[in-house]
Amino acid sequence: MPPHCDSMDGPVATAARRALEESNVALALPFVPESAEAEVRATFHKAQRARESGPEAREVADRYFLETVVRLHREGEGAPYTGLKPAGLDIGPVIPLAEKAIESGSIADLYSFLSAGLRAELENRLRRVGELRAEADSSVPAARRYVEAMLDFEVFAHRLHKSMLSTHH
Repeated sequence: MPPHCDSMDGPVATAARRALEESNVALALPFVPESAEAEVRATFHKAQRARESGPEAREVADRYFLETVVRLHREGEGAPYTGLKPAGLDIGPVIPLAEKAIESGSIADLYSFLSAGLRAELENRLRRVGELRAEADSSVPAARRYVEAMLDFEVFAHRLHKSMLSTHH
């Protein structure tokens, strides 16, 4: 899942917060596996009751619900839950571009960024293979460096292809 699923401004916490604000647990449920639905519902109802006890109780109840939803989301991914992270973390350029693509319906900026990065990485790796091939016949250690770079290039391309065909985050 995106690197900000466990942050306060990530999609999971945002959905959980919206569920509380709109008194609609169904807004948070798509972010957890079906097996966690009962726990989310129970926590939601407890949080809703606690929120009525005043501002401090509301703050604690909201945090409890957000933590529960994020924890169960992470468990559903098979990832460890290490607590809620603060909002505003540097998540790099790709997630914001992907979010923009989802909002706009256009992949133009995301494609441009990814294709430029991929081209540069492939060119760098292939250039290294070519440099090492030129000296591969000079010694066994040089030949090993060449083989390592060659296999690295091939495996990198293979992993990219497998990642493109992957259907699960």
